[in-house]
Amino acid sequence: QVQVVESGGGLVQAGGSLRLSCTASGIIFSINAMGWYRQAPGKQRELVAAIASGGRTNYADSVKGRFTISRGNAKNTVYLQMNSLKPEDTAVYYCNAKASPTGGVTYEYWGQGTQVTVSS
Repeated sequence: QVQVVESGGGLVQAGGSLRLSCTASGIIFSINAMGWYRQAPGKQRELVAAIASGGRTNYADSVKGRFTISRGNAKNTVYLQMNSLKPEDTAVYYCNAKASPTGGVTYEYWGQGTQVTVSS
């Protein structure tokens, strides 16, 4: 079983910064990719940023130049540094891990979500 746990959300004023952290733990043979998604009220969940096992990153156009995804040394931890935050960044942020527990099939695992609120 794989567990994904996020931390670091909160309330910040527009223009401020927050750093989210996420760790995947449990029985993990390999992690193919980890990423951050967000869901605002009344909207669909959307990809914010992702990082593949080889280190390639992918960002939503709306956050390019403001958000940075990175990994810890153990590669089962990812961070999302969010700068120049805007009220439209307000959402529940979810960490996602695409991992294989045994070296066979890859599954998607989700964290419980962390609230980010940006006030104007």
